[in-house]
Amino acid sequence: MTGRMRARELGIVPGVLPPGPVNAITDVPGVRVGHATLIDGSNIRTGVTAIVHDALTGRSTLPAGLFTFNGFGKMVGSTQVDELGEIETPVLLTSTLATFTVADALITYILALPGNEELVSVNPFVGETNDWYLSDARRRPITAQHALAAIRDAVSGPVAEGCVGAGTGTGALGFKAGIGTASRLVSRGDATSAVGVLVQANFSGTLTVLGTPVPAGRGFRGSPPWPAPGDRAEPSDGHGNSCVIVLATDAPLDSRQLGRVARRCISAMARTGSDFSGHSGDYALALSTVARDTGPSSTHLVPENDLNVFFSAAMEATEEAILNSLFAAESMTGYRGHSRPAVPLDQVRDLIGRTDADGT
Repeated sequence: MTGRMRARELGIVPGVLPPGPVNAITDVPGVRVGHATLIDGSNIRTGVTAIVHDALTGRSTLPAGLFTFNGFGKMVGSTQVDELGEIETPVLLTSTLATFTVADALITYILALPGNEELVSVNPFVGETNDWYLSDARRRPITAQHALAAIRDAVSGPVAEGCVGAGTGTGALGFKAGIGTASRLVSRGDATSAVGVLVQANFSGTLTVLGTPVPAGRGFRGSPPWPAPGDRAEPSDGHGNSCVIVLATDAPLDSRQLGRVARRCISAMARTGSDFSGHSGDYALALSTVARDTGPSSTHLVPENDLNVFFSAAMEATEEAILNSLFAAESMTGYRGHSRPAVPLDQVRDLIGRTDADGT
């Protein structure tokens, strides 16, 4: 097999709900994604990813809910989202020490929008994971121009995955990872809603694909055999310890409901093999593109009894997005000669096929 492939192209399909047309967060109408990728010499592997919607202007907002599973991270803007249940800017993802540069650039972007001439306060939302293993974080190479470029270049349709944008230098579960995305369609009567997820994967553990462990450095050609059932897998290198998950939907959910959906996203990290390190910043943000309306013609919210299918959609799309972040990423060498191998896709496919065949 040559080239990188998404999970679904390998026949690896988490869950039962159907994906949207491009199986990405951009299947949610109005959502766009842009990247700024920075690779410089042998020591810089980093970038910025922007998730944009026209309603996120600083003077208008969208309902949002945030769940923090482990707060070892920098999440600019999180407390106001928790307090007010709404988000007012695009969501930007980047490297840890670039968080505040990117947040300042996001403020610059919002203040410059037409109609914001009198705006005197804005709550930028910026998440991060630490890509120091492959990129010289202390150099802090990301500038405001990188953040603004990611916003400017955001488009609908297929989303670049793997070693791009905020995922350029990240790794997960012992392999090179990066940005991944996926979506699910939820049908309720005559209504169909999209649930889309984008992840910045940078966490430790043992890669697990549809329940089958795929430990790094073992079982691939030229390596020791796969562990027998019950064997303890070798730990990952421990250098990647965070995950930021962003979910969008065009279903009319309020902030409390979105918070419930966001909590389910974290379960997908367990499904894919996270060890939930204490040094991990694991966050899930969920937003609805249906603006809150308190007038007499306000949109009716999804009934509580109908939320279960949204929970399933969140878990399935997040699991597939994490796998896509790994399967799309290529091997990379960076800072101080550190390297992360790509997941060997042909062998993973063979392994999953063998597991299905023998039932173990």
